[in-house]
Amino acid sequence: MITPAPPAPRGRSEDPETTEGPAAHAADESATTWALAARGGDPAAVDRFVRALHRDVLRYVAHLCGDPQAVDDLAQDTFLRALGSLHRFEGRCSARAWLLSIARRAVIDSYRHAAARPRRSDVPDWLPAVERAQPRGLPGFDDGIALLDLLAALPEERRQAFVLTQLLGLPYAEAAALSGCPVGTVRSRVNRARATLADLLAAADGPPALAA
Repeated sequence: MITPAPPAPRGRSEDPETTEGPAAHAADESATTWALAARGGDPAAVDRFVRALHRDVLRYVAHLCGDPQAVDDLAQDTFLRALGSLHRFEGRCSARAWLLSIARRAVIDSYRHAAARPRRSDVPDWLPAVERAQPRGLPGFDDGIALLDLLAALPEERRQAFVLTQLLGLPYAEAAALSGCPVGTVRSRVNRARATLADLLAAADGPPALAA
């Protein structure tokens, strides 16, 4: 079972529109180097590759599937698929972009599999049961829920562009390749997402009448 430790936080540049900073670029290069080394069966490279990108996969899968109970399993499936396909990875894109494309396919396949079988629940009202099962009282928990609520208000395409570039730190070119659209379209979606989020935050911080 894959249980990597979280990587160190990546640095960010002062201008997220143009680049994500030398630290993040170096982290991407390192992860790609480890992925290429892992192709030859180097167990240390495999371990470092997984550790470097595990958190990004978790965040991206959580964004796509919207089911907290399925995130760990989908991340596990993503890495199992990736490790089985490493012999085909040639470094033409960053290992992170390559891995997130695999995560996307894993989520899509899980939806198809779930749609093909009847859903059953032993709990009459399953939603409250799921909510009660979520960890609470953790540092940043409330802020994380607030962010998810704000992101949920965005159209799907803008939300995906924002998550890929602003939360996961993908370069705009790689986010565009992953989304199947031009770079300019991704920039436009991110700008619109920022404007919408700013308006929502302003409304939430304003007087009750204005917020309503």
